[in-house]
Amino acid sequence: MIDNKKISKFAISVIHDLQNHNFQAYLVGGCVRDALSGIEPKDFDIATSATPEQVRKIFKASRIIGKRFKLVHVFNRSELLEVATFRSGNNQTNDDANLIKDEAGKILRDNVWGTLDQDCYRRDFTVNALYYCPISKTIEDKSDGLKHIHKKVIVSIGDPQRRFEEDPVRSLRAIRFSNKLGFKIDNNVKEAIYDKGHLLSSISNARLFDEFCKIFLGGMGEKNFIKLCSFNLNKYLILTDPNKSDFSNDIMIRALRNTDDRIRNNQSVTPGFLIAALLWPILISKCSKDGEINIRKFFRSMDGVLKEQQKLTAVPRKFNSYIKDIWVLQLKLHSRIKSQPYKTIRHPRFRAAYDFLLVRESASRDKNGLGKWWTDFQKNDDSLRGSLISRMNEKSDEESSKIFGFYNELR
Repeated sequence: MIDNKKISKFAISVIHDLQNHNFQAYLVGGCVRDALSGIEPKDFDIATSATPEQVRKIFKASRIIGKRFKLVHVFNRSELLEVATFRSGNNQTNDDANLIKDEAGKILRDNVWGTLDQDCYRRDFTVNALYYCPISKTIEDKSDGLKHIHKKVIVSIGDPQRRFEEDPVRSLRAIRFSNKLGFKIDNNVKEAIYDKGHLLSSISNARLFDEFCKIFLGGMGEKNFIKLCSFNLNKYLILTDPNKSDFSNDIMIRALRNTDDRIRNNQSVTPGFLIAALLWPILISKCSKDGEINIRKFFRSMDGVLKEQQKLTAVPRKFNSYIKDIWVLQLKLHSRIKSQPYKTIRHPRFRAAYDFLLVRESASRDKNGLGKWWTDFQKNDDSLRGSLISRMNEKSDEESSKIFGFYNELR
């Protein structure tokens, strides 16, 4: 069962207060699923029979948010919890004026309150429909979620064909949960992913950016990418086609692996770096001819590539300059004469650009030594830096001034 020592004390206190006001209240979703699957629980979401207005009256430090799905944020100095009211099952509310859907059946607004049983039905997968009360230490399981956790399988609540029509993002969630938990995907769910995956094209780019971050910045990016490709869903999140060339596939895999490694090592990660790496093959293809880079096209193509990616995922504008800096620095890293390396290394994006250089070299099997040169140059040794630059200056002016090189070098 679940060890309450791994549960947020604040979450337990919120549930206790709700129950003291004669409302049902449980931990629900990912934190329960993960705790039962041997994963450290986090994101302690609460489901309750209290309406948002009733929750708001109980907790002074709270606010009601959302229009599509109204819920309450309850917070203290260090934590913020989501408290959601039980919602009515979709099969029982199709004629209710408060439940608004589009022509495909996707829910646009759902603020129809219901019971625990009804709330369970409207959740996506059985492993996410477990309700745990830390006060009584009991679990409410209305859909065999415990059995499916034991069997290690992702099973849909209700007909997955219909449920994926209601919300196509469930295809992405099934893949993400499968890899995170090490569970298999039920055959009926697999069929629904194949049949309904195309509906992801109707999902807003803002929501797909959120899914992009969950899928690729959670430590399972490489595995998620491989499974997305197997279902042909990668095209709804990433502009670059990994099947275009071996290099495209390799650089995408290695960039994702680099991000996964950083997460495992508790290092910082950013979608900006990953997007810069994943879109690099597209950028290069737009500005190269007969193996040579057209520098003007390179700079002119950057905004266009980002604009096309924006149609898929709403990348926040704050990342645009970060991404373009990494791209431009790939060119500047080829200039290693006179004082240029000292200027380059002082650039605020140098470290990210250097990391991407190593990813590129690994993907293209480049053995020209550019990455090693910059690895050595970063050592705090003035004499070493001087000798490295001197060796570059000894080369002909024509060769050493080729900042940008050719396609194979930039790959």
